[in-house]
Amino acid sequence: MSHNPLLQHGSLLRYLSIAESMEATDVLNPALNYGIVVDCGSSGSRVFVYYWPPHNGNPHTLLDIRQMRDHDHKPVVKKIKPGISTLAKTPMRVSDYLHPLLSFAAAHVPKNKHKETPLYILCTAGMRLLPESQQAAILDDLVTDVPLEFDFLFSSSHAEVISGKQEGVYAWIGINFVLGRFDHADEGECETIIRRRTVGIMDMGGASLQIAYEVPSAITFNSPEEEEAGKSVLAEFNLGCDVEHTQHVYRVYVTTFLGFGGNMAWQRYEDQLVNKTLTKNRFLTTQTGLSENKPYLDPCLPLGLSDTVVRGNHTLYLRGQGDWTRCQEAVQPFLGLHNGTMSPGGVYQAPINFSNSEFYGFSEFYYCMEDVLRIGGQYDSEKYSRAAKDYCATKWSTLKQRLDNQLFAQQADVNRLKYQCFKSAWMYEVLHSGFRFPTNYPSLKTAQLVYDKEVQWTLGAILFKTRFLPLRDLQQETLRQSHPSWLRSSFVYNHHLFSLCILVVVLAILLYVLRLRRIHQREQRQAEALDLLWGEEGEALLP
Repeated sequence: MSHNPLLQHGSLLRYLSIAESMEATDVLNPALNYGIVVDCGSSGSRVFVYYWPPHNGNPHTLLDIRQMRDHDHKPVVKKIKPGISTLAKTPMRVSDYLHPLLSFAAAHVPKNKHKETPLYILCTAGMRLLPESQQAAILDDLVTDVPLEFDFLFSSSHAEVISGKQEGVYAWIGINFVLGRFDHADEGECETIIRRRTVGIMDMGGASLQIAYEVPSAITFNSPEEEEAGKSVLAEFNLGCDVEHTQHVYRVYVTTFLGFGGNMAWQRYEDQLVNKTLTKNRFLTTQTGLSENKPYLDPCLPLGLSDTVVRGNHTLYLRGQGDWTRCQEAVQPFLGLHNGTMSPGGVYQAPINFSNSEFYGFSEFYYCMEDVLRIGGQYDSEKYSRAAKDYCATKWSTLKQRLDNQLFAQQADVNRLKYQCFKSAWMYEVLHSGFRFPTNYPSLKTAQLVYDKEVQWTLGAILFKTRFLPLRDLQQETLRQSHPSWLRSSFVYNHHLFSLCILVVVLAILLYVLRLRRIHQREQRQAEALDLLWGEEGEALLP
């Protein structure tokens, strides 16, 4: 823990900022800026509205972007189903599909701010699976039609299909920003920048597994092939507003393992059970697993649970054995561990400094620990494996009774109870065999919320997309500070000079008019006095 007073002061400000960000957003404040991100995922699309006050002028800090909250203090978020990729054959309907989300955002952002509010429409996994021509047709419709109905700052570069790598980087940025890990402090008169240690993230969804963490700028590769493999999973970027300053340059290892999520891993496991059973029964007469009377004894299902797996015309009958240790052995082959690299699927993994690092585990990492085991939070492998082993060995009838008595977490259901034994073994193997975390690793926290709020990758996306905005404010401030005196004096001088010229011209005109009047009056008097004397001669002189 740092004892630097500047860092501690920064932490206090961060906590105050977090408390403030839980309040309803003051839409009457003209100084606030707004931004909108639409996350077009595989099952549906969500819109997030963000806001931020003007940049504080310190080039070492980032924009203070927060999620907008309505009058009821709820985050301004709206979701629609199904996913945008379902419109692959009818791309002309895409802007209509997103209309409810954009109208929702437009209603929350002050009307006079629309023109300067950036809108980003970012598509993920579902769109990545479509052919490029269909992706392009969907994006073209958005770029063409959205500006016809909405005044947001939106161009062709603001609508894109992002890669799994980008999504991972954005998620990493989001969590570290919320935790205040990008808050740097100036140390002493030399203005040495103290960078805080960033946290790594692991996220296991239903279909995929993701990991992202900062790596040192110098990594030693064992071979040219490994270096080539490393390039595809390493991302270097500058979060700061000025490319000349490097205190916000980060190098992050990020990769996604498709098929390594909890549900898809179970499907792969079931597929193998069916194939193995069918192959085995061709040569044996026992017919194990092909009838209720002779079920396959599955170590990964809770004790006494009867289940069936249907694949085509084949039905496999299972009976839970609840043997967590044997389940670990059964799931390990699905990691695809290769010789020379121990990362899941044989993908290159950058080294982790296990003695000086910190990780957060989201989604399945949290559910496996919290939903039924009720030990979410700080991860302790010994405590976890003991609780998982006890759970698996508990009779299915007892587990169902506990669910009825509401002894598990609120979100736990029969499905969670059924697959908990398998998923807890899978999570353990991914962590310790796949990513090679030591069993005594002390710095992994599993979480669903950070500071009582869900952290989305969309927050990281808008932080990255708007990173150059403070530069405009800083440059304007520099211009004001470097030239104020001559600007003011020249303006005052020119103003007085102009006024003096106007005055002189007006006076000259007045004098000229007065002089003309006097001449005219004198001539008139002379004409009257000499009228009789000149007589007919005077008349002859008239034109």
